[in-house]
Amino acid sequence: MKTINQEQIRYCLYARKSSESDEKQAMSIDGQLMEMKALAKREKIEIIEVITESHSAKETGQRPQFNYLLENIQKGKYNAIITWAPDRISRNAGDLGRVVDLMDQGKLLFIKTHSQTFSNNPNEKFLLMILCSQAKLENDNRGINVKRGLRNKCSVGIRPGMAPIGYLNTMKGNRIASVDLDPERAPIIKEMFYKVANQGYSGRMVKKWLDKQNFQTKKGYKLSLGRIYVALSNPFYYGEFQYGKKWYKGIHEPLISKYIFDKVQIQLEVVPRQWNKQVFPFKKICKCGGCGGSVTAEVKYRRTKKGVINTHIYYHCNRVRDYDCDEPYITEEELIKQLVTYLPEINLDSNYLWSELNDEIRRLDNLKEIIIKNNEAPIQLTLPRTKGEILICEQKSNEYILQEYLVHILQFGTPDERIKILNGIKSQFKLTERKLIVNNNI
Repeated sequence: MKTINQEQIRYCLYARKSSESDEKQAMSIDGQLMEMKALAKREKIEIIEVITESHSAKETGQRPQFNYLLENIQKGKYNAIITWAPDRISRNAGDLGRVVDLMDQGKLLFIKTHSQTFSNNPNEKFLLMILCSQAKLENDNRGINVKRGLRNKCSVGIRPGMAPIGYLNTMKGNRIASVDLDPERAPIIKEMFYKVANQGYSGRMVKKWLDKQNFQTKKGYKLSLGRIYVALSNPFYYGEFQYGKKWYKGIHEPLISKYIFDKVQIQLEVVPRQWNKQVFPFKKICKCGGCGGSVTAEVKYRRTKKGVINTHIYYHCNRVRDYDCDEPYITEEELIKQLVTYLPEINLDSNYLWSELNDEIRRLDNLKEIIIKNNEAPIQLTLPRTKGEILICEQKSNEYILQEYLVHILQFGTPDERIKILNGIKSQFKLTERKLIVNNNI
């Protein structure tokens, strides 16, 4: 190696402190600067520039100030680095390789730390690589140990991280010893679940109720609508939790039962909107008796004890005119029953209704002609008072009559009737250049 004069060496002081929790024991940036400036003064080292940053060195090329340092070494602004320890320079193989490559090129002459100096010497570069690799090994092992500790905590039934609203973490040192019920908030959160499960509360209704209770988080904030939905969908409240891809049974006291939790999930299930398909016929003839506003409807789902999900339609005030309107819900079945009892008192559009009835009679007559034409046996028609007309026939050419019936429904049936009749067709079709091609090979 050729001799290097002290005047030719231009140092840059580099200090780094990771913002992550894995370096709590590392010296602060101010402490590093104080120690290294004192070292530079003792050894009469000229410092051209001071660079500091708070950033993890786990990943390659992710530190802006470190990248700036190497770029200036490449340009020749300075040719030596003074820093507290080798692990301040690098904790990953990529950045270490860039540093060693600059030394091989002769652009980086020295790296000085508080205890030793590394130059462009094979043995010293090898030692530098060992020390930085050791820092990487410690980093990797620390991550593995942390993950193993979290898995062990889950296996004994303690959920890592902050406890959900309604629970409190009981700490032992800096570790979670147990998760206990919050005596102030747990009863209200439990009542929130029951209001959704048993009274049909929506998320907005829950928020309105909580705000009236002046319910607040531990930091003194009102519970947002988003956090309400997160809480209502959190299985932790009935005693289980998920960490990673695995499920664990918690040792904490459940706030609700699994049955109540499942009822809440069904109640909050959002059905995809199908515009112009979901029809609620009684909205236009009803007004809210409480505030005089319009009436809307929605579909609700309830799970029976046998696991069957029943669908119900509820009509209620849309609360546009008065958000606080407390007019209760009514089912469509009950609404129809009450409407029927008022028929003698209702004003009717006779012309319109007779027109609709004649259309239905014409459809029925057309259907009767099809059956009579293709059936030699006598046809018996009965007209019960409550269920309308039932056609009972005995025929010889059943297949032909069914075909004629399909034609009749497809021509004169309602959209719902057409959908039902198409369920009886087993063939599949392909539409090519506006032509329908049938495929019976299924």
